[in-house]
Amino acid sequence: MAGTTPGTPRVLRAMNDRAALDLLLEHGPLSRTRIGKLTGLSKPTASQLLARLEAAGLVVATGTTEGRPGPNAQLYAVNARAAHVAGLDVTPERIRAAVADVAGDVVGEFKVRTPGRRAGESVVRQVTDALDGAVKAADLVRGDLYRVVIGTPGAFDPGTGRLRYASHLPGWHSPTLLDELAAALPMPVEYENDVNLAAIAEQRLGAARGHDDFVLLWNEGGLGAALVIGGRLHRGFTGGAGEVGFLPVPGAPLVRHVTKANSGGFQELAGGQVLPRLAREFGVADIPGGTPIEVATALVARAAEAVRRRDEGDGDPGSADSPTAPDPTAPDPDAPSRRLLETFATGLATGLASMVAVLDPELVVLSGALISAGGEPLRALVQHELGELAASRPRLVIGEVRHHPVLRGALESALAATRDEVFDTSR
Repeated sequence: MAGTTPGTPRVLRAMNDRAALDLLLEHGPLSRTRIGKLTGLSKPTASQLLARLEAAGLVVATGTTEGRPGPNAQLYAVNARAAHVAGLDVTPERIRAAVADVAGDVVGEFKVRTPGRRAGESVVRQVTDALDGAVKAADLVRGDLYRVVIGTPGAFDPGTGRLRYASHLPGWHSPTLLDELAAALPMPVEYENDVNLAAIAEQRLGAARGHDDFVLLWNEGGLGAALVIGGRLHRGFTGGAGEVGFLPVPGAPLVRHVTKANSGGFQELAGGQVLPRLAREFGVADIPGGTPIEVATALVARAAEAVRRRDEGDGDPGSADSPTAPDPTAPDPDAPSRRLLETFATGLATGLASMVAVLDPELVVLSGALISAGGEPLRALVQHELGELAASRPRLVIGEVRHHPVLRGALESALAATRDEVFDTSR
């Protein structure tokens, strides 16, 4: 609302308009009377507000109330087609894109596979192919988008404009890349670290709602963290805050030249690549095949199920007096998997202890495919280990945004900025 004077009727109307739009986003369709009660506005003022927003194309009449005494009341909702945004989630294997309307509903998705691409191939083409696919699925054109947010591993250095901390992402390190993308895309484009976007998703929609100080620990293709302090993301001087995979930790070899190695002590101790080695070391039977992340996820899921069976007694076919009771001297087939999960949890807690000592967060959100596969058994083990390794003991929770959390965070980030523009009726 730049250029307006606080307290003037125009500003007050704009504030009431935005409050009403936020209520419609939160509650869904509402009647004039209900909007008046929730905002504290009189019926005539609420009527004027809705007429103003309807004329501006920001709300639409959607039907009437039914099943209540008295005449049916007109219901109003945010006009979802008033604006659209897009989010992209970039990994070395693929770019996933989605388009959402201003109400937050996803209306189009598309994925471009990028395995084995070389640095000389066009990243701009990959991005535009993914974006155009999602736009087409939404029955829109590229020019309909108000804003795009792109999530990548690492971070673009604000001083140089070059991607750092992500040497495994081929083609994304050109010093002219951001200028090339700006030339190809007509709308504002923002770039954000992928784990930071997962934290935004949890803060807006998931386990971190209502929390101003929390850490999100991500474990999927690599280990990373997002730091939210005072309700805001802390990115650091070069954007590298939260690149905890490079963190030196006890129990792992000291890795030097970490950016060239694209790894560090914490990654070597508790990253997904350690799980097949642990499985072989502990004698886990039938190690699954697949991509590295698929193998690691399957091992963690199997280990978590082994812990559940022990804790719930599902592995005991009978009492000690039953003729079908197991032989107590026989080897426990689940023991290697349980040991794997316990060792994995200790590794995660070791790195977390250093982060907790520095940040003292009220909450730690555990997210990413490997941690989600471990579920509550893994969370409980990490919580126990952290209690023995750290002086402060934040509450640990599993992330609640399970469906493409990085992509959802990109959309939420784009929506927040777009709503501030589109919903500002003081202009």
